Amino acid sequence: MQIGNRDFKVSGKTYVMGILNVTPDSFSDGGKWNRMDAALAHVEEMLKDGMDVLDIGGESTRPGYTLLSDEEETERVVPVIEAVKARFDVPVSLDTYKSRVAQAGIEAGADLINDIWGLKYDGQMAKVIAESGLPCCLMHNRKDTDYRSFMQDVAADLADCLHLAECAGIPQDKIILDPGVGFAKSYEQNLQIINNMEQLHVLGCPILLGTSRKSVIGLTLELPAPERLEGTLVTTVMAVMKGCMFVRVHDVKENVRAIRMTEAILYSE
Repeated sequence: MQIGNRDFKVSGKTYVMGILNVTPDSFSDGGKWNRMDAALAHVEEMLKDGMDVLDIGGESTRPGYTLLSDEEETERVVPVIEAVKARFDVPVSLDTYKSRVAQAGIEAGADLINDIWGLKYDGQMAKVIAESGLPCCLMHNRKDTDYRSFMQDVAADLADCLHLAECAGIPQDKIILDPGVGFAKSYEQNLQIINNMEQLHVLGCPILLGTSRKSVIGLTLELPAPERLEGTLVTTVMAVMKGCMFVRVHDVKENVRAIRMTEAILYSE
């Protein structure tokens, strides 16, 4: 799969997507990277640590987050995308579920659209992505938690996302799926989806796992967000073992090392 100017293997290798939240209220690092100089310094650090793709987000999606207007979110992310693309050779993902923000990000140089609503929030999002020709990451999400058979329902929901993409003309080989840990799921269901995410390979798309510092780790270990690195690393090892293409993380260096060690063991002769 080509993202930006890089070709990525869709199996047999797990890559690291580094998180850059340019938000004042993100659950884990809100406000740390609001200034352009701080944001760019952090991008440089993550690249040195082995980041493969940068994911830029302008609106927090933590529980109780403040919904932004399209204009405000665009004003946050576009200058950062432009600055990153001007200074660094790294594929850039834009984390948004709004088509107007996505369009502005694409024009600014984004290489991938990461939609936490899997094309289901904004009726124009699929069209914008299709016309751009860019790859996308579609996350599992829903407005209720009324599951009959949890894993089967998650797979069915993601199949609906793929149908929306197909109808809009997005080729399946440009789609990554995200099981949506922390979204529309109970604590037990979050553990279940991590443990069974390989079942989603039946849908025919590579998988991205995003668990970094999330509440499922905090609840298990009884730790605040800044102290959830070890728990995150365990989920990253699980992601490698279950064939994920990407992990989306805050702590790049440590996760890169965990992946390298896990892959060395898995693929030893």
